[in-house]
Amino acid sequence: MSTANYSELSVEKPNTNSKRLRKIISILVNHEITQGLTPEKLRAIIEDLGPTFIKVGQMMSMRRDILSNEYCEELQKLRSQVRPMEYELVIATIEEEYGALIETVFKKINPEPLGSASIAQVHEAELIDGSNVVVKVQRPGIYTMMEQDVALLHRATKILNFASISNVVDFKMIVDEMWNTVQQEMDFLIEAQNAHEFKELQEEIKYIDSPIIYDQFTTSKVLVMEAIDGIEIDDHKALLAAGYDLEEIGLKLADNYIKQVIDDGFFHADPHPGNIFIRDGQIVWIDLGMMGRLTKREMNLFKRSVKSVASNDVEALENVILSLGIHKGRQINHSRLYEGIDRMLEDYATEDISNINMGKFLEEILKIAGENHIGMPRGISMLSRGIMTLEGVIADLSPQKNVVSIMSGHMAGRAITEFDFQQFLMTNGKKILTSGGKAINVPGQISDFLNLINKGQTKINLELMGSEEPLREIDRMVNKIVICIISAALLIGSSFIATTDMTPKFLGIPVLGTIGYISAILLSSGLMISILRKWRHR
Repeated sequence: MSTANYSELSVEKPNTNSKRLRKIISILVNHEITQGLTPEKLRAIIEDLGPTFIKVGQMMSMRRDILSNEYCEELQKLRSQVRPMEYELVIATIEEEYGALIETVFKKINPEPLGSASIAQVHEAELIDGSNVVVKVQRPGIYTMMEQDVALLHRATKILNFASISNVVDFKMIVDEMWNTVQQEMDFLIEAQNAHEFKELQEEIKYIDSPIIYDQFTTSKVLVMEAIDGIEIDDHKALLAAGYDLEEIGLKLADNYIKQVIDDGFFHADPHPGNIFIRDGQIVWIDLGMMGRLTKREMNLFKRSVKSVASNDVEALENVILSLGIHKGRQINHSRLYEGIDRMLEDYATEDISNINMGKFLEEILKIAGENHIGMPRGISMLSRGIMTLEGVIADLSPQKNVVSIMSGHMAGRAITEFDFQQFLMTNGKKILTSGGKAINVPGQISDFLNLINKGQTKINLELMGSEEPLREIDRMVNKIVICIISAALLIGSSFIATTDMTPKFLGIPVLGTIGYISAILLSSGLMISILRKWRHR
């Protein structure tokens, strides 16, 4: 696979939108886009289009609710390694950011980069005080180029919306999501904040660590962090030679990732082997630029989805999907959604929970949501890809371990340790005595129902065979019942008014009461006539 050439980003003046557009069209023509599009061709086109489109492609690879598995799997191959920028340019960028000569901060910098991506490049270095560090330097001009591409993509999304393609794929949402993510990635101060937050959340876990960030030398375009001298987690020979137990590493890695997801709601979104090292008996997570976030509500819904699979509860899983998702376009076909979930759970019905592949399970949820025009939060799509990647790492370390079984154990253990019996009795004691355990679930069901109302997704899942006539008959029956209730209320109310001295009066009865009686008589007469007509036509 050839290496893309992005070094010119550092020396070229920013292109105009028209010049960039001509270049994009030229690339599409060279790839014979009019002859059809295969997953392999799409990946090749994206790589030639440059960093902006690579980022879009990487995000699309996580959206199994939008693209088929074949396209997602091919887009996952999009490379991040590109031709490195010149060492002189790296030094110039650092000195420009610091406003000082390189020798005042670093004793030395290795001219050969550890890695070179579309946005930044990484070098080993040594600080003046002798600390071994890694320096991440942003490519000059990258922001301007990507900003131009995003402007062109926004224009393209308007054309796609006009063509009604957005009924299937919301391209504007994808572009906006990508640009928001990239803007954060291009601000290394945000990555530094992520690293601090991650280290704080994992502080009590003795076997987990992450690089120290040197804030005094970190800017929005230069990030300085501790160099990790450890063993990559997929170097099994080196780990075994160092005396490590691979199964123990796999178990601890999975348990910590589950903690990140369901306890912290702040997880590493790219847990491939190159981002996980073993050092001094600790699992060290690096490259904390791409982090996923889940709200407390999303974390709870995710846990409920796992329980739904374990109990084979179709309705519960449907409620989770509807509560999580954002519905756009056509109305949801609830029968179709129910059937899709039912088919999926049938596949798991005979499976032991310890054999369920969580990454595949999340993929299937995303697919079902996409088929029913339900967009899932970015955090869920990032989690799907993250867990799939991690499951591959764990399978190599400890084939007997499974993310779902570890998650179940983690959730059960946390439920026990956090259980407050006194608070439980105060909250639920009366419910248990009067209504039984079933009533405890009602508040949660009401909460989901209100969430669906807020999203405009509330439906009565009623399916009648034959025709629409039964529905019209039910409508007429309900109308008659309403008329009966109103008539009864008028009669009772008027009778109460007739016992008072309210004025004015008509024939000795207060006028308001008289109006009530007359209205009740008219409504009752109309109802009786309707009933008689229906009886005669039988």
